[in-house]
Amino acid sequence: MSTTQEFMLFFRMKPMLTKPSTEEIERMQQTWGAYLGGIASQQKLVSTTRIGFQGKQILANGQVIEGMLLSNELTLSGTLIVKAKDFSEAEDIAKLSPVLADGGSVEIRTTIPM
Repeated sequence: MSTTQEFMLFFRMKPMLTKPSTEEIERMQQTWGAYLGGIASQQKLVSTTRIGFQGKQILANGQVIEGMLLSNELTLSGTLIVKAKDFSEAEDIAKLSPVLADGGSVEIRTTIPM
């Protein structure tokens, strides 16, 4: 019996400056649906969250900044928790992410149960 652990994938992408067309939305839904469906069919999907693009940042000094954090022109757009036997398998899952084809990135982190 093989053991698995949970890994969190953080998806980062350039924020869209214009609203996507109906066709673009359908393409994204199909692509992401196939990606997530493939993970779920292998019983490796734990949870997923899409993150909106409106927000605020609260700094340590109490200052509040309107908007989301951008790093290298990318912002956090969603998370995914997967079950994998090791980092290598989690990396294989991440490499199939549709965000990469759109110029984004994926960060893989271990999780710590609380």
